[in-house]
Amino acid sequence: MQLRKYKHFASVVGLVLGVLCAVEAAKVNKHKPWIETTYHGIVTENDDKVLLDPPLIALDKDAPLRYAESFEVTFTKEGEICGFRIHGQNVPFEAVVLDKSTGEGVIRAKDKLDCELQKEHTFTIQAYDCGEGPDGENMKKSHKATVHIQVSDVNEYSPVFKEKSYKATVIEGKKYDSILKVEAVDADCSFQFSQICSYEIVTPDVPFTVDKDGFIKNTEKLNYSKERMYKLTVTAYDCGKNRASEDVLVKINIKPTCKPGWQGFNKRIEYEPGTGSLALFPSMHLDTCEEPITSIQANIELETSHIGKGCDRDTYSEKSLHKLCGASTDTVELLPAPSSSANWTVGLPTDNGHDSDQVFEFNGTQAIKVPEGVVRLTLKEPFTISVWMRHGPGTREKETILCNSDKSDMNRHHYSLYVHNCRLVLLLRQDPEETDNYKPAEFHWKLDQVCDKEWHHYLLNVEFPSVALFVDGATFEPFLVTEDYPLHSTKIDTQLTVGACWQGGNSRMSQFFHGNLAGLMIRSGKLENKKVIDCLYTCKEGLDVQLPEEVASTVKVEFNPNQSSLTVEGDDIEAFDKVMQHISYLNSRQFPTPGIRHLRVSTTVKCFNEETCISVPDAEGYVMVLQPEEPKISLSGIDHFARGAAEFESPEGVTLFPELRIVSTITREVEVDAEPEASEGAEDDPTVQETVVSEEIMHNLDTCEVTAMGEELDGEHETLELDQSQVQQHGLEITSSNLGLVLTGVNTMANYEQVLHLIRYKNWHTEALFDRKFKLVCSELNGRYISNDFRVEVNVIHTANPMDHANNAMVQPNFINPVHHASVDLSGHNLVNAHQASVVPSAATIVIVVCVSFLVFMIILGVFRIRSAHQRTIRDTEGGKENEMDWDDSALTITVNPMETYEDQHSSEEEEEEEEESEDGEEEDDITSAESESSEDEEAGEPEDQQGTSRQQQLEWDDSTLTY
Repeated sequence: MQLRKYKHFASVVGLVLGVLCAVEAAKVNKHKPWIETTYHGIVTENDDKVLLDPPLIALDKDAPLRYAESFEVTFTKEGEICGFRIHGQNVPFEAVVLDKSTGEGVIRAKDKLDCELQKEHTFTIQAYDCGEGPDGENMKKSHKATVHIQVSDVNEYSPVFKEKSYKATVIEGKKYDSILKVEAVDADCSFQFSQICSYEIVTPDVPFTVDKDGFIKNTEKLNYSKERMYKLTVTAYDCGKNRASEDVLVKINIKPTCKPGWQGFNKRIEYEPGTGSLALFPSMHLDTCEEPITSIQANIELETSHIGKGCDRDTYSEKSLHKLCGASTDTVELLPAPSSSANWTVGLPTDNGHDSDQVFEFNGTQAIKVPEGVVRLTLKEPFTISVWMRHGPGTREKETILCNSDKSDMNRHHYSLYVHNCRLVLLLRQDPEETDNYKPAEFHWKLDQVCDKEWHHYLLNVEFPSVALFVDGATFEPFLVTEDYPLHSTKIDTQLTVGACWQGGNSRMSQFFHGNLAGLMIRSGKLENKKVIDCLYTCKEGLDVQLPEEVASTVKVEFNPNQSSLTVEGDDIEAFDKVMQHISYLNSRQFPTPGIRHLRVSTTVKCFNEETCISVPDAEGYVMVLQPEEPKISLSGIDHFARGAAEFESPEGVTLFPELRIVSTITREVEVDAEPEASEGAEDDPTVQETVVSEEIMHNLDTCEVTAMGEELDGEHETLELDQSQVQQHGLEITSSNLGLVLTGVNTMANYEQVLHLIRYKNWHTEALFDRKFKLVCSELNGRYISNDFRVEVNVIHTANPMDHANNAMVQPNFINPVHHASVDLSGHNLVNAHQASVVPSAATIVIVVCVSFLVFMIILGVFRIRSAHQRTIRDTEGGKENEMDWDDSALTITVNPMETYEDQHSSEEEEEEEEESEDGEEEDDITSAESESSEDEEAGEPEDQQGTSRQQQLEWDDSTLTY
């Protein structure tokens, strides 16, 4: 028993000793810790715990063995894992030992991770044990293992569209597979949360849909007339069902079905007179519907045929226009405006609808005879015929424009210009010569212009046997020239007619013209050059273009002669559009003819096959030339004055318009700047927005006519005179007749003023003349603008000489005692006998009655004229018109009755001085016309009473020569 106990004790002691030996052996750190070579981990962003595969565990062979269930080794540290070390730069992770004895550990994030910044992290990790002894000597490290950690995404971001808005344009009537694409992005890092899984149109009831890729298309055909633009709101969803933070706006414009043509073309273009050139197509461009093209040609036409004679030209008389263009001065106008000096066109129908453009209408029944002596034309000398004509359609009958034929007995045509079957024919029959050979007699031109019912200008330069025809400035050669014998010699006079031809043998007109004529002129001795011809035809309005430098070499522009149309050619649409945008309308007239000018753009486009691939419709519109502000021509000056009879009879005569002034004004409305306080209240009141102001302007005149009012001028004793050299010096022409005189020529108002100042009236028989009245009227543009009637009245002041009394033929000087004799009382003078007393008093009574009657008549006439002048002055003053009475009293003398004595004459002079003082006082007191009339009647009656009461004392009879 004891032995058994002993054996048990011995075994226990041996076990303890063995353990002790083993522990001693374990104290020696022989092995390195061991870990896996690779680890893979996942960590969720915004979390720090990493899930590793495999788990992080470090093993060490130095660790003690556990043999008993209840036994624990607690007194050694060899074999324990003290920690893990991570290797790498800026690794946002750390490794922590959870159990040293087991070597278990974890990896965790130091801070919150952001998958969007870095989705994966890779680094190395190493385990180390606790070493030997309490100081951890001889510490062992494991090998380095690679750790791959992936950051798991959280759906924290919403989709965002790449564009703030989307736009697209589609054509109506078409279904598209795709109109445009919207695209959104998501900032999440994972595939799941960063992908856009769907798009959605938020706007309800729209004919559009969007697929998952963002492509928008229409679900039905769109109609431009129904809707021109759609606005859609579109949103997006990511695969995590997050909706876009902001929806996006999509605008889809609907265009009508593409039709090639000009876009941005204004049909109405307003032109303000005097503003220079006006761009017609400032924003126009050609839309070719994206068709590739090789060339473009456009023709721009300005329709002006209804304006005047084919376009807007100065409406001066044809003679004035020829002078302005530099034509020869000996021009004769055969269709002048009716006037006192040229009245053969009176009664001929005119076209009054073209602002005084003198157009005459011939309907096949009217014709005129040109007075003899107006035209002196010799066919052997060069001459020119020019005319404006509108004719059509043609007929088989001859229609005569101008004809010179026999005045009587025969029907021979010496020369004529006529139309026949749309041909223009000039007939020239030469005068007889020594040799009667065939010579050119008829020149024929076949012209479309003759019968197209449009205005054309025809000019023939004739230098026999050659004839040159210019139509609208272009030269045409005759297609046929026929010959004939010269006319045989006769003494029959010729008759020049317009609109038909005079048949002298039948005394009637024939070959009447149907159409319109204007400006028919003949000038002899000189041919017109091309410069003058072009000037006569050139319009004052037309098209113009200023080519930009950058396109001048790529686009070609050509004009027609009168610039009413132009052609543009090019191959680059952009350059072509720039040229079109620089085309303008220009009217250089100061007072253009108002109205519509139609405008048309015809376009031809060619593609690469040199054929017309697309059709561009014509663009049509019109230019509206607004009504110009009409000038008001005002004539003013002295309109009433008196001169002594001697001045009218003098060689210089009396100046009619010494202080004449010609002024032209226009009236326009201008806006008025209102006062600051009143402007607010005046905004709603249209009456204070504008005011009318008068503005003085300068322009030309072409006619001034001075007419004698009342009776016509009697060339035997009166005339209107004007220095011809002064008229020519100022570039004017003068014609005179028994009605007055007419100044013509396009010139300034200042020049007309200076010439009118020189007009003088002369009358060398003024005994029965007391006044003469004249009227002055000036006009511009052939009567389009006419001045006021400026009337001038001139009075003749008559003076009487005592020795030239009206009755001196009846009373001989020997019956009158010298004035220096003393007065004798008539009751006390001596008569020789009764016979003497019975004869002499009867003769004296006749003389006395006649003298007194004449004196009373002169006084009454003077009072009446003074009264009339005074009343006229009052009326003119009340009417606001300034009348000036310029009395020339230098020739006034006191008329004395030769029968009065010196003393009575002295008494009469004192009474006249008192009357003058009385009249001066009355003028200063501003008495009425009735008081003035009463006063003048009383003053006029006093000399008559004095003469009646003292007549016997004033007469002294010389009876020394009487016989018994």
